Amino acid sequence: MKLLVTGGAGFIGSNFIRYWLHTHPQDEIINFDKITYAGNLENLKDIEGNKNYKLVRADIVNHDVVRTVAKDVDVIVNFAAESHVDRSILDSSEFVRTNVLGTQVLLEAAKDFDLRFYHISTDEVFGSLALGSKERFNEQTPYDPRSPYSASKAASDHLVRAYIHTHGIDAIISNCANNFGPYQFPEKFIPVTITNILEGKKIPVYGDGLYVREWLYVEDHCRAIDLMINKGTLGETYCIGGMTQDVNNLEVVKKILKILGKGEDMIEFVKDRPGHDRRYAIDWSKAKRELGYEPQHDFDTYLAKTVQWYQDNQEWWQHIKSGEYKNYYATQYGNE
Repeated sequence: MKLLVTGGAGFIGSNFIRYWLHTHPQDEIINFDKITYAGNLENLKDIEGNKNYKLVRADIVNHDVVRTVAKDVDVIVNFAAESHVDRSILDSSEFVRTNVLGTQVLLEAAKDFDLRFYHISTDEVFGSLALGSKERFNEQTPYDPRSPYSASKAASDHLVRAYIHTHGIDAIISNCANNFGPYQFPEKFIPVTITNILEGKKIPVYGDGLYVREWLYVEDHCRAIDLMINKGTLGETYCIGGMTQDVNNLEVVKKILKILGKGEDMIEFVKDRPGHDRRYAIDWSKAKRELGYEPQHDFDTYLAKTVQWYQDNQEWWQHIKSGEYKNYYATQYGNE
């Protein structure tokens, strides 16, 4: 099988490419990535020489390039997205352009070349749950996005469903929990906490710190996508979650401080984000029932593993914080 993986230089996409080439060594992957600030080719240094891997640096809104590449593949796995909520609050234009228009361009290619399309979305499209409630998002939860980011992802999900019903394309949508693990860009909550501690800096915590997220280890997510591709029912949606039991952000920070042997005096409460969703939680029983999906370990095990990875790979995240990582493409591929 030949896969077109969009956004493959990002956090989840690069982990997926590495996972897929290891698990399905006979398959070929084209990594289609614009290489924006969040696209880091150092994430994939270890597989650059793989004969079944190819990079195409391009924007998914570029209709002609997408079609040139897509006509020779079997499957599109769409990770490409602007995904940082804070950035979407400051300026939502790129989020609409990439997440909505880019998805539409990919869907047109899937329609015209009869490709299977796997759209990787987020639980944030469902809105916010009350703290202390037992409610969890599932595949029937009405959409209620609260940020420009989640609204753009909701729009892209609706486009996928429209193409399924109108054009009969073979597609699956997945709505996943907050991912964490190796190679996550250190502006996101868990890696910024770990790297700030390692640098001796304060850890910024929004508001009262009682915001709850469901945490999904990225390798579990990659396995879930594998199961969707090989066992999923086309036209369906699957919610993919982790093993977290309503652990709030402040508790997560304290767990990381404990792992690294540091005190809580490193915590610094900062002004809250506008429209901050209180709680996310996912019911992933459908994915378990139909796909056989289940996380392999609990949150604490994965958190300790993630902390260890950032300790062992300090050069990687230091290159990001210094901006040096931006030079990697030119160094390896030239300036074309």
